[in-house]
Amino acid sequence: MLSAVEASHQSVKKRKSEPMRKHIKHITVIVFLLGVTSVFAQRKQNDTLNTGVIDVVKPYTPSISDAFKVKETPTLDDEVTDTKKDIKYNIFSIPVASTFTPAKGKAAVVEKAKPVKLYDNYATLGAGTYTTFLGELYLNHAISRTESVGGYLSHHSSQGGIEGVQFDDDFSDSKINANYSSQLRDLSWNVEGGFQRQTYNWYGIEDALVNYAKSRNIQVDHSYYSAHFGGDITFENSYINSGNFFFRRFGDNQGSGENRFKFKTAIDVPINREELSTDIIFDYIGGTFDRSYDAGEELNYGNFQIGLASQYEMKQDDLTVNFGASVFYLNDKESGDNKFYIYPKVTATYRLVSDVLIAYGGIEGGLIQNSYYGFANENPFVSPTLNIMPTDQQYNAYVGLKGKLSSNMSYNINGHYLADRNKALFKTNVVKNVSAEEDYHYGNSFGVVYDNLDTFSVAGEINVDVNRNFTLGLKAEYFSYSTDNETEAWNLPDVKGSLFLDYQIDEQWFAGANLFYIGERKDQLVLEGALTPDDIVTNVVLDSYFDANAHVGYNINDKIAVFAKANNIVNKTYQKWQNFPVQGIQVLAGATFKFDF
Repeated sequence: MLSAVEASHQSVKKRKSEPMRKHIKHITVIVFLLGVTSVFAQRKQNDTLNTGVIDVVKPYTPSISDAFKVKETPTLDDEVTDTKKDIKYNIFSIPVASTFTPAKGKAAVVEKAKPVKLYDNYATLGAGTYTTFLGELYLNHAISRTESVGGYLSHHSSQGGIEGVQFDDDFSDSKINANYSSQLRDLSWNVEGGFQRQTYNWYGIEDALVNYAKSRNIQVDHSYYSAHFGGDITFENSYINSGNFFFRRFGDNQGSGENRFKFKTAIDVPINREELSTDIIFDYIGGTFDRSYDAGEELNYGNFQIGLASQYEMKQDDLTVNFGASVFYLNDKESGDNKFYIYPKVTATYRLVSDVLIAYGGIEGGLIQNSYYGFANENPFVSPTLNIMPTDQQYNAYVGLKGKLSSNMSYNINGHYLADRNKALFKTNVVKNVSAEEDYHYGNSFGVVYDNLDTFSVAGEINVDVNRNFTLGLKAEYFSYSTDNETEAWNLPDVKGSLFLDYQIDEQWFAGANLFYIGERKDQLVLEGALTPDDIVTNVVLDSYFDANAHVGYNINDKIAVFAKANNIVNKTYQKWQNFPVQGIQVLAGATFKFDF
């Protein structure tokens, strides 16, 4: 008989062995079923597979629909996932004592160039070879914020001494000018007046006639004087833009006199919401000479012109076109003839490549008022026996290209074709070797002849601004002429060239130079027939010439500067006009003083 403990132990053991037998039974059934399935699978495989051959009915081609996108934030149905709790932050500020004091910010210091002191007035005085004197005085004073007065005084003279010249060849040029200006809110205006006196000599006498002229004890000096008065006014916000007038009295010591009065106003004429820029011009000239060149009778001339010039500006993108025309009425008071002239006034510019390449062109014309004053200033050796009449410039057609090759280099290339009727040409007067009555009858003066002249020209120009201290410019022009009556375009050059440069070396030193080249010109020497009624005519070719001028200076301080100039450095006594050689190398030194009142 088992004890109670043993019975209890056997009972427990029996209860544990019963489940184990159940598991072994289940495992045996599963293993048997797997074995049967494997046998049937092998049999079916042996029935369906061919020996060594696998037929692929269709290759697998994946498509986008086979794929699926994983959500960036998938939805979780996990009960374990807890909802995030909001966390609140609290900052407890506790003031802390501090002795730090930040420094105030300062802008970076930029070194500035010392501003140049500008003065309203200056005086220049110089002297040089050929007993040359130069003096200039410019004054300007501001009366108030809107008013100022000014003046200008100058004198330039030389006692001459050109090698080979047998007569006096001194000259002088003195002038004085005063002006007053006022600038108001809606307009500004100024008036000015002045006086000028010039003295020259008809020293260009043909070599063969020098002794004869000396035997006649001729006086080759002559002088001009000029007094003028004028003014202009400019309006703001008005259809009348500006207006100006000018009056001059010009004469000489040979009894000649000339009056010139000119008035011009610019207005905007409104038409259908557009404006036409219009100029109204009145130009009067009248004068007299004591005699003509060949005879002793008085020579008078005079006319007045009334002109109307109008144009309209059209802009579209890079194209700017001005359409216009001008009409002039001319009345010759001596002959009583009246005539109307019509001229084109059309210009255009087109920016092909911004500021690099700009094409421009136009056709213009005008009635040019010639005067004794203008002729004498261009050629001071004219005789006081001129025939004065206006020039009809029928048209001046031109085309060109201009622009910038770089930020500091610009260029301009153009061609012109001009048609001038009654173009004034300087020509040596006939040598009166028998009937000479005046001091200018020895081939030592110039007259004016008129002809229809067509001119074709080509020009090119380059300007270089290396920096604010150095500038250089170069220009060249070629001319071709065609005349109707005269055999040549007298005293007009076929080539012109010029070069200039200015260089501010440093704060004290500065220098510059100007070079000129003038090509050949043609003139005539006409000897009055002595033994025969026919004159002896000789065509003369004036050689081309080159003139080089230079200057250098030193600023002692901001008020005083000294300078030296040299003209005609190549020292060639070339002839600018027939039988009129110029001075050789000329050196002049002086000083300039700038000041304020």
